[in-house]
Amino acid sequence: MRLLVLGGTRFVGRAVVEEALERGWQVDAVHRGLTGELPEGASTTSADRTDPDQLAQALGDRTWDAVLDTWAKEPRVARTAAELLRGRAGRAAYVSSRSVYVSMDAGGGEDAPVVEGDPGAEATDYARDKRGGELAWLAAFPDVLLLRAGLILGPYEDVGRLPWWLDRISRGGRVVAPGRPERGLQYVDVRDLARFALDGLEQGLTGPYDLTSAPGHATTLELLEACVEATGSDAELVWVDEEDLAAAGVQPWTQLPCWVPESGEDAGVFEGDTSKARAAGLVVRPVEQTVADTWAWVQEAGVPKGRPGMEPGLPEELERALLQ
Repeated sequence: MRLLVLGGTRFVGRAVVEEALERGWQVDAVHRGLTGELPEGASTTSADRTDPDQLAQALGDRTWDAVLDTWAKEPRVARTAAELLRGRAGRAAYVSSRSVYVSMDAGGGEDAPVVEGDPGAEATDYARDKRGGELAWLAAFPDVLLLRAGLILGPYEDVGRLPWWLDRISRGGRVVAPGRPERGLQYVDVRDLARFALDGLEQGLTGPYDLTSAPGHATTLELLEACVEATGSDAELVWVDEEDLAAAGVQPWTQLPCWVPESGEDAGVFEGDTSKARAAGLVVRPVEQTVADTWAWVQEAGVPKGRPGMEPGLPEELERALLQ
């Protein structure tokens, strides 16, 4: 297979490139050349894809068996790429998000209502941007594979959620642990996402697939205990009730990554129906492996700061107040 990856130097894109190279595929990547480097063996072309002329020049007159895109901002940028590649790539996959659903009701699957999106829009908010990206690729590739990922963890996670937990726990002491220890989590290791994506392109899968583990694949306790084990820390997990977290003004998902309350609009975020993807071959590795491999990467690369506006972590003064 000859694969084009739009991006490829960080997190999901990098995992896809590495998986494709391991399969012996020929990999071409178009990226800005600003964040990281491609794995050895991939062909690289630098271009600012927000500039249609630059992207067209970078693509040239080449053709591919498949293309994968991870774009998460202005849908118009995804539309430009899709239109340029129409007729020049046999198959297409777009990494979207479960955020496109109107509601995260427990048990919802791929047939649940989605938010409105405009494939020609500028950036608005994450959910509508991802839905606009889906519509952009659907217009050019009606059989596109839509990979609606949930919480993504694993090596090269520049969002910084799991790296923050690993760094905080590695420093030891009393650590705020959110909510109920046995709360079930749903996530997907980025490498398992990449494997499913390339299997899907190879097999000709089409349409949307919710990519995340089965409900209860891991718990909050198992995730944080795996961080303690991987780092060799003497950290003590101090479980704080959701009511106390709310009273203190803790921001779910950002200040305490990988956690949202069990009540309210996000109550079903870790209870989605992922049977379709699992029946099609999705296997998510144990949480202990994801955590250990991420810690090994963090020790080499350092703790990522997170993406602009998405910097994770609990401020020290707020942590002290909660522990008191």
